[in-house]
Amino acid sequence: MTTQQTNAAPRLRLTARGRAVLTGIASIPLVFGIAFGAVHASSAVAADTSSTETFEYVTVSTGESLWMLAERIAPDHDPREVVAEIVDLNQLDTSSVAAGERIAIPSQYEEAVR
Repeated sequence: MTTQQTNAAPRLRLTARGRAVLTGIASIPLVFGIAFGAVHASSAVAADTSSTETFEYVTVSTGESLWMLAERIAPDHDPREVVAEIVDLNQLDTSSVAAGERIAIPSQYEEAVR
């Protein structure tokens, strides 16, 4: 009688822990890519230094908010839009302002300031 021997390699089994480790290792470049993009996204703001446009500035009074300022300089416009434009123009992180702070006013509302 002849016995038949097989030289097949044993089947590789991956446990749940092994899958978790491989997934973690494979995701490292993705995590670094996202972190790099998040850190450098804020520094990608372009500045136009050749602009000759000038702005009117308003000094924030004690107790005055951007909402109140928006209602004062643009009574016929939606204050939410005016506040958003002021925040964007002045590159503010939030819509909070402090008394004595100088705020640039968008050009379409400058007539109300004068």
